[in-house]
This record gives sequence, structure tokens and C-alpha cells, in this order.
Amino acid sequence: MTQENSTLNPTRRALVQGAGAASLATLGAPMISLAQNKPIRIGMPTILSGRVAMLGNASVNAATMEVEKFNAAGGLGGRKIELVVRDSKGQPQEAARVARELVTSEGCEMLFDGEASSGGFAVHEVARDLKVLVIHTCSETSSLTADPKLREPTAFRCARQGIHDAVVGGAYAAQVAKEKGLKRWMTVSPDYAYGRDTTAEFIEYLKYFNKDVEVTGEVWPKLFQPDYSESITRLLQGRPQAIYSCIWGGDLTSFIDQSSIYALFKDRQFFAVNMADYAVLTAVKSVPGNLHSGNRYIKNVPATAANTSWCNAYQARFKELPLNWSWQNAAGMQFLTTAIKKANSTDSKKVAEALRGLTIDSPFGANGKLTMRAEDNTVVDYAVSWGALDTVEPFMDNPVSGSWKLIAELELEWKKRKGFA
Repeated sequence: MTQENSTLNPTRRALVQGAGAASLATLGAPMISLAQNKPIRIGMPTILSGRVAMLGNASVNAATMEVEKFNAAGGLGGRKIELVVRDSKGQPQEAARVARELVTSEGCEMLFDGEASSGGFAVHEVARDLKVLVIHTCSETSSLTADPKLREPTAFRCARQGIHDAVVGGAYAAQVAKEKGLKRWMTVSPDYAYGRDTTAEFIEYLKYFNKDVEVTGEVWPKLFQPDYSESITRLLQGRPQAIYSCIWGGDLTSFIDQSSIYALFKDRQFFAVNMADYAVLTAVKSVPGNLHSGNRYIKNVPATAANTSWCNAYQARFKELPLNWSWQNAAGMQFLTTAIKKANSTDSKKVAEALRGLTIDSPFGANGKLTMRAEDNTVVDYAVSWGALDTVEPFMDNPVSGSWKLIAELELEWKKRKGFA
């Protein structure tokens, strides 16, 4: 990983390289292609400061592990990857600026987008404009790859997707609602694309699987909001039997801790898709009861030796547990390095062709493999589960796994209704 630029004058560099080659030829030594030693610079805009710096740190850590494997294996004909990381500070306009500079000023051939959805759409437009390959590794807003107006042949997503979580979560929550008689629901989610879209998708499938459910109110706190007292008060006043939320990261930690003071979770079921992630589970002062979550990253989902081994290796290297962004970035970089080798090139169009439809072995796959679906350049077949949470390891004793056959069927119907297919 580097943050430095080469300062050698291009003309002088050419002269020096030419002189060096001439000298080798004069001495009778074999010609060596200097391009062989040119690093493959990959630009990575992400969030490294502020309240959700954990997103960027976890993303960079996991990507770095895969880069090191690629480089240790000889890279691409001796060319090794140089991951050039820049901090967007969680600001979309800054994400766009640094993404553009990584390509135009710092010689990056591709973009590895470690931005949340708020910045991911901005990076997407930069990549589209500059005609370079981009892999989004954190943005979960479904429209990023589902909407054909946004689709680009060289743009891919290796991150879980809201619609996928919604199908599995909706089915799980509907069953819990039937068992516990939960008819009155409210939602509390961040007020931006991911929060709005993901909440709507969850409620759609909750009602699809349980038609007795009624949503009596919605609360939309701002992203990165420090004080949730007003939102909590509105939820208490609404007297729901169950609440859904897609608040995430440090925001979710703050919301849970503040809600516990107000006894929001007493005699009330809470469905938080982003709760089962070590950053939240280990940071919340007291994990309340009556809590349900989708898996983000916990090492028993999927319950395989490969997943446990990867988790242990990550923890040993960085002295902390991996997060949801960790597995997504590890898988994203594995897709990218595999495609680079398959294409035997770093040309964006050639790598994109190799990526499209690519299947890799992965500890994060529901059945040990992940596929970059060709029709919309998005990852599928990753482990998707929901379950009730416990306060101690493994946190989710009995995860209920989703069916990718059902996900695909309902996702296609959803796309048709949205005009995406």
C-alpha cells in the first residue's frame, strides 16, 4: 500500500530507461522488459477517518491480505499489485475527487471502491466517465447493479445486496411474527439511499410472507447522527410490537446503547439486519434480548473449516476480528486477482470479460463458492442467514440459512416490478 507519487520527469525517465536497455544490449545481456516490473496500481477510495473509520480499516486489511498472496505468487508475470489507498472521510464529493485523482494523477489502472453507498454511487460515476474497471466492495444498495441505467460493462459489485438480505430476512421475520403474534411494526433506518431502499425491500417481503403485518410508522434519522433520543421517543410513542432497522456500524452501536436506557427493547422484538457483526456485538455495552439479525460476519456463518481458518488468520494478523466489510473486500480482491491472471492483462475491458460469470472457491460462499453473476455483474451465492442473537459467542446459535433458488426467483420478480428487467 502506498500514498506516494513518482516524481521522475517522464522524458528523463524514458532516456534513463533507453540508456539502460542500450547498455544491456551492448554487453550482450538478454533484453529485459521494464514493463514486467511496473507495479499494477489499484486505487482504493474508502473511509479511514470519522465515526465509521472501521469500514475503511476492515476493508483495507482484508484487501491487503489478498494482495500479498497475489504478489507472493509472483503477481502477473512479475508485476505486483500496489494498493493505493485514499481517505474520503465519508463524504461523497471527496470520494469522487480522490477516485478521479487516483486514476488521472496517480497512475492507477483500476478502482477498488471501499465506499459505503453514500460514496459508492459517486465513485461509480467517476469510473464510468474514465472508462476504468471498478469493483464496489461495500455498497449494498440494490439499484447500484440492479438498475440498467447505472450498469456499466466494467463495473462490478462484490458486496451483499439489500434485496438478497430482504428476501431472507423478510421470510425469517414473517415466521417469527406468526409465532409471536407480531402485527404492529415500525421501522427506524438511516435517511439515504441504502436506508430507504433496504427498508422498503425488507417490509415488502415481510408482508409477502405474512399478510397480517401492518407498518404503523417510519423513523428516518440522519446518517452518522450522534443523538437518537428523538427517534427513540417516536418509536416508544408508536407502541409497535416489532421494529426493523438497517442502521449500521458505529451508528447502530450508539442507537442500541441509547435505546437500552429508554427500555425500547423491553417486551418488543427488534430486527436489525446489521447487528451480527463483531464491531457492533463487541462494542455494545449490553446486547439486549429479543434481538434478531442477518449475518454480517460471524465465523460460524457459514460453519465451515475454511471460514474459521480465514477468520483466525485475519485476527492473528490484525489483532482484531474481521467485519462484514472484511469478507467482502477479501472476496472482491480475490475475484480481481483471479480475473487479472485469467485475462493475463490489466486492461479494464479484458479483466471485465474475465470477471463476468467468474466462479471462485471461497470461505464465504453458501456452498464454498462465490459467483460474479454475468447478467448484472454482482456477487451471488454468499452465505445469507438470519437468527436470534445471544450475548456471548458464537452470538447466533441457530442461524436460518436462505435459499439462493428462492432469492433468485423473488429478485427477478422484484426487478421486473421496478423496471430493471
